Amino acid sequence: MKPHNCSKSSRNSSSLSKDGKLIALSGIVGTGKTATLQKIQDLLAQDKEILVAKSLSVDGAQTTLGTLILALFFDLANEKDFKIPTQPERRERALRDLVKKRNKPVALLVDDAHDLHSKTLLGLKRLIEVIRDGKGTLSVVLAGHPKLKNDLMRAPMEEIGARTTLFELEGFGQDKRKYLHWLLAQAMEPKVKTEDVLTEEAAVLLCNRLATPLQFEKYLALAFEEGYRVGQKPVDADTVESVLSIGLDALEARLMRNGYNVKVLSEILNAKPREVRSFLCGQLPPGRAQELHHELLAAGVPL
Repeated sequence: MKPHNCSKSSRNSSSLSKDGKLIALSGIVGTGKTATLQKIQDLLAQDKEILVAKSLSVDGAQTTLGTLILALFFDLANEKDFKIPTQPERRERALRDLVKKRNKPVALLVDDAHDLHSKTLLGLKRLIEVIRDGKGTLSVVLAGHPKLKNDLMRAPMEEIGARTTLFELEGFGQDKRKYLHWLLAQAMEPKVKTEDVLTEEAAVLLCNRLATPLQFEKYLALAFEEGYRVGQKPVDADTVESVLSIGLDALEARLMRNGYNVKVLSEILNAKPREVRSFLCGQLPPGRAQELHHELLAAGVPL
């Protein structure tokens, strides 16, 4: 995990939660954001010095500040008959008093935060301040695709981005081969060697084409299933190639892993979805394609 600290703090996530901070975990699909968020939740629960609230909303695009405030009420209120005020001003005052009453720092965990609207992100910053004004402490831990990091770093989001401690969950780098051997070792008998089940060429192909733990787990399983079906042992490069998705390295797939779907790209480019789809499929005239390419790079979209 590589930290990029917008507020130049070097403390760990637990101490940041005690201080009342915005923390963001950023990484492409399959790098372990959700698992890391769960680990943080488990550690904070074991520590018992910080109360944990977690948003369970499954539609990030529809998650608003009100939704997240509800999550805080649901996880912090002890009384069974506790009534959450519906009027915003009363609701925020009640939450402020509730956090103060619990007399412990609170951490709100939000997954798929790349889908949150900029107004919601700014609202979370204001909510932290409201709780602080009431002598309480609220930290918000956001986990999302690299789009989340890019959104926080944009100039219009400086108000919140400059106050956010960002941790980037990166790919394997030079450790792909180590992970491959470790993953196979978890499933094999102690005396079985990697070369007994996977050829060197197949291992090289997997390491060249795959980038995340999720991809390794998925395509190794598919390769061994196919190898068993056709009677190929050890599994060779041709077998691996046959199970790899055709569009694995396509532009659209790479952008989706970073949190950019057609709708989001259309908003960034101020273009119609049909044109964006044509761009992703390489069907636009070269001049227009180059224009959109430059606009995306200028917006910080990884291509």
